[in-house]
Amino acid sequence: METIRKERYDTVRDICLTAFNHGVTHFDLANNYGPEPGSAEANLGKVLKNELSGYRDELIISTKAGYDMWPGPYGDGGSRKYLLASLDQSLRRMGLEYVDIFYHHRMDPQTPLEETMGALAQAVRQGKALYVGLSNYDGPTLERATAILDELHCPFIINQNRYSMLDRTVERNGLKETSRKLGKGIIAFSPLEQGMLSDRYLNGIPADSRVRTDGRYLQASDLTEQKLGQIRALNELAQQRGQTLAQMALAWVLRDSVVTSVVVGASRPEQLIQNLQGLDKLEFSAEELGAIDRITLRPEA
Repeated sequence: METIRKERYDTVRDICLTAFNHGVTHFDLANNYGPEPGSAEANLGKVLKNELSGYRDELIISTKAGYDMWPGPYGDGGSRKYLLASLDQSLRRMGLEYVDIFYHHRMDPQTPLEETMGALAQAVRQGKALYVGLSNYDGPTLERATAILDELHCPFIINQNRYSMLDRTVERNGLKETSRKLGKGIIAFSPLEQGMLSDRYLNGIPADSRVRTDGRYLQASDLTEQKLGQIRALNELAQQRGQTLAQMALAWVLRDSVVTSVVVGASRPEQLIQNLQGLDKLEFSAEELGAIDRITLRPEA
């Protein structure tokens, strides 16, 4: 596992403490978050031990399993063996006895849904998770999974799915509508579309941007002229609202009561504080919502 450099750990610690001191109590992880798989959990575990050990009962710690984690058999998917083994490994990395939410990270058509849901229920029965969640599910599969979890008396509370002004998949695949019907919340990841819904790319691609330095999640080909035009138009609307584009993007996702929370990342404490200020103005007029739809739902060129 990657050994975290002191300066990098100091940044991780400062961001975590800034979040906690500004009222953020939910820290979201997964077994494969890294870049070295497992390193995000290990780093948070170090912060918890060194800085927040007295506040465990004030924190919501979540983790996930479902994507590729280790080579060889049983290292991804939705099998009972993989999910329960992965959770044990996650708890060791974080130095915890339990997580508050354990998610299955993606649908797995190769594993019976009953087996996957049974593994989540077993994690709760074992006291290794208080609640379970589902991530990257669609509406029909969510409904089937909920019925199984209800039968198992397993406390399933939340869906984690990608959702932003530029990505409306949950509005098309039934996830949002089904979540509302079943009374299950949504926590949205990538609400800023990997930084596109910020002022980062308004004038092109900076040399030190994620596109140039990483490229795993956002590539130069994603920033088409059509997309840049949408981003600039949204930025003008955000300025009229007295917000940054990132603040408006977060507020737009949170405006709907079915959305319980959003997952945001930050590279420095100041960025996190600025984004949290988006909570100060969650209301949108009908005209503003209409303008956002006209900008973001027009077809790509």
